[in-house]
Amino acid sequence: MFLEGLDALDQKILLLLIENARISYSDIGKQVGISRVAVKMRVQAMEQKGIIEEYTTIVNPQKISGAVSCYFEIETTPKALPEVTKILKENDTITQIYRVTGKNKLHVHAVASSAEEMETLMREVIDPLPGVIDSSCNMILSRIKDIKGLRL
Repeated sequence: MFLEGLDALDQKILLLLIENARISYSDIGKQVGISRVAVKMRVQAMEQKGIIEEYTTIVNPQKISGAVSCYFEIETTPKALPEVTKILKENDTITQIYRVTGKNKLHVHAVASSAEEMETLMREVIDPLPGVIDSSCNMILSRIKDIKGLRL
């Protein structure tokens, strides 16, 4: 498991925070068997080491009326990759960009307020990208499993 670099107590604390980032130090302490102060010190140490990067609110776009979420697989020439990633990073509809192995060099996630906005993104941003060898788009119909906040 990805938490093997931490001691057992930090692993338990981190798993509780992943499940509910708003849980209090007191509640964590009760569940793992240490004081609130000890929990706070351990959490702060994980923050300082960069293990815990941030606490945030995650919005489920499927719960917002009309929102559309898609994944794009984009294969580019090596020469065009820097320009393509720059263009994609500048677009607010695009929420995540990953460089991946295999045939497709980029895995891109986008969330639009409507199907029309997603189509505009495809027509005005994705389709004209330079050096694209191949691209595909998959619309997300539902979430089955979605673990948040893990930085492997």
